[in-house]
Amino acid sequence: MPDTVSALGAPTERREGPDKVAGAARYAAEHTPEGCAYAWPVPATVARGEVTAVDDEAALALPGVVGVLSHLNAPSLAEPDDATLAVLQNARVPHRGWYVALVVADTLEAAREGAAAVRITYSEEPHDVTLRADHPDAYVPEDTDGTSGEHARGDAEKAFAAAPVRVDAEYRVPPLHNHPMEPHAATARWHDGHLTVHDSSQGATTVRDVLAGLFELPKDRITVVSEHVGGGFGSKGTPRPHVVLASMAARVTGRPVKLSLPRRQLPAVVGHRSPTLHRVRLAAEEDGTLTSVIHEVTAHTSRLKEFMETAAAATRVMYPSAHGRTTHRVVPLDVPSPSWMRAPGEAPGMYALESAMDELAAAAGLDPVELRLRNDTDKEPDSSLPFSSRHLAECLRDGARRFGWSERDPRPRARREGPVLVGTGVASATYPASAVPSRAAAHAYPDGSFVVQVNATDIGTGARTVLAQVAADALGVPVERVRAEIGSSDLPAAPLAGGSMGTASWGWAVHEACTRLAERLAGQQGQPLPTEGVGATADTAGTADADSDYARHSFGAHFAEVGVDTVTGEVRVRRLLGVYAAGHILNSRTARSQFIGGMTMGLGMALTEHSTMDAAFGDFVESDLAAYHVPAHADVPVIEAHWVDEDDAHLNPMGSKGVGEIGIVGTAAAIGNAVHHAIGVRLRELPLTPDRVLTALEDATT
Repeated sequence: MPDTVSALGAPTERREGPDKVAGAARYAAEHTPEGCAYAWPVPATVARGEVTAVDDEAALALPGVVGVLSHLNAPSLAEPDDATLAVLQNARVPHRGWYVALVVADTLEAAREGAAAVRITYSEEPHDVTLRADHPDAYVPEDTDGTSGEHARGDAEKAFAAAPVRVDAEYRVPPLHNHPMEPHAATARWHDGHLTVHDSSQGATTVRDVLAGLFELPKDRITVVSEHVGGGFGSKGTPRPHVVLASMAARVTGRPVKLSLPRRQLPAVVGHRSPTLHRVRLAAEEDGTLTSVIHEVTAHTSRLKEFMETAAAATRVMYPSAHGRTTHRVVPLDVPSPSWMRAPGEAPGMYALESAMDELAAAAGLDPVELRLRNDTDKEPDSSLPFSSRHLAECLRDGARRFGWSERDPRPRARREGPVLVGTGVASATYPASAVPSRAAAHAYPDGSFVVQVNATDIGTGARTVLAQVAADALGVPVERVRAEIGSSDLPAAPLAGGSMGTASWGWAVHEACTRLAERLAGQQGQPLPTEGVGATADTAGTADADSDYARHSFGAHFAEVGVDTVTGEVRVRRLLGVYAAGHILNSRTARSQFIGGMTMGLGMALTEHSTMDAAFGDFVESDLAAYHVPAHADVPVIEAHWVDEDDAHLNPMGSKGVGEIGIVGTAAAIGNAVHHAIGVRLRELPLTPDRVLTALEDATT
């Protein structure tokens, strides 16, 4: 048998890399069937109300314009579970930016010109887009998923009041936007009653199923292809209006239709991270042992559907205390519907919790790393289930060693380089380790090659490569002999790429299919394979989703060094270091890339990224990359990512946990804690922009 010891864990290069570099990898908007038309949507210009008239005469008179769809003439769709997909179905305008019309033309330019020529008249109504903790419409959502709602143990309020060391602080995280490199796009074509869609999506199976429901078609009459996807960060985790509009327009015109959303429209129609208001109260003994943990979160949602940014969920798993309460409250407003964004809940929640832990360390006179070590645990506080593995202490200790934490002067403002104050900070990280059912097929051919098929989606994470490694390991063959086919709903059904559970879910099914195939091949030793080869399939329903006796999470530790210019207020991150315990790392190259990508996104969350909701117009002000500032190369320092390779037998056959999201969790807190150490003033609202830093410095001297 060939040596395949290095199949799992090896730094195998991403297989699609050469095609992407050469421009041969085709994305959703790069498919142009013969006779393809182009569509451009018309967004609402009021924050709440109804469309009273649609004047499309000028648009239809333009050369190249094929048609204008609105609620007056668009095909009726079946009522969707997700109300954001009920586009052009009625006259209601639930928020600014809601699509009220769609122009289809022979060229992209004509479609755009036509959209500008459509005149919409509205009956406008009063709107409310302002989130506040005391909003009269705030309510605690039903805890249908185990993470929403309120969880309590003991008497948290009484224990807090009686504690000798306490922290009571409020933190604010603004609206944040996913802004993937590839905007949301779809190319739809109907042929002999069959709908084929090339969609920029994190899950083609889900898109197919939703379209089947909307257009009332059997699933086998729809094919959704998401072969290459230029990022998503959650915004492509569920179908968005563009794929419905493209499919609708293609049916009406009888032509293929391509729709690529303008970036400026994305904040209103593809989801965003809801702003969150946090109140965190921590109580401890003199030695830093936590006695009460209270984390209250208020977030907004749209009036179309409820979405809760479950920012207190991570608090339920981090640190033990006899008493605790975590509460989520949501306020329905006239805003676009929030949705998933990388580490939904955990990213803003751990910013607040880990900032409060830093404040508690100062109040108790303890080193911030030591405080976290003193409050480590082998059981999940809320459920009391044992962790399948938790190597947070190892991450903290290894990170401190690598970072040189022992050389740190704990006093704020102790290190100065001219006008620049230098500080360091630390924060813990966590993210759930999950897997859901998936199907897969594996096939062996007489020439010694193998193919595995699963409708996984590669959103830039290297899924093709890692799944080939999983297959090679199960088959006992070199990875070069295995090809992975992914990204089409015609392949075995699979869950979306999200929640850091893609590889764990798909890989489980691939492993099972390949294990069965290996057994079949072993039974045929000495016999030649038929021309068509031999195959095997697997479906992990009932196993991947089985209840566990363990709490399964990844953990990590972030360390940051910053320089704060006291003249300009600018914060520059000099060093970022992360150490993670995320199960068995399946590909060291792609995993490191994911960790570093998450940390970079956390840097943006800490220093530059934010969106402002204009109360008068009901609109996000920062609607493109000129105003919404994501980190550029010049903003990113040398970033180190390391890990503790865990041996966790309670996960999946590969022993893996997800690595896509934990990198962002805790990064903003580590940077914020470093800023406090540098300047001696605590900022509790993100991002830490120069104006806020200068205001804090001025307030500290007056």
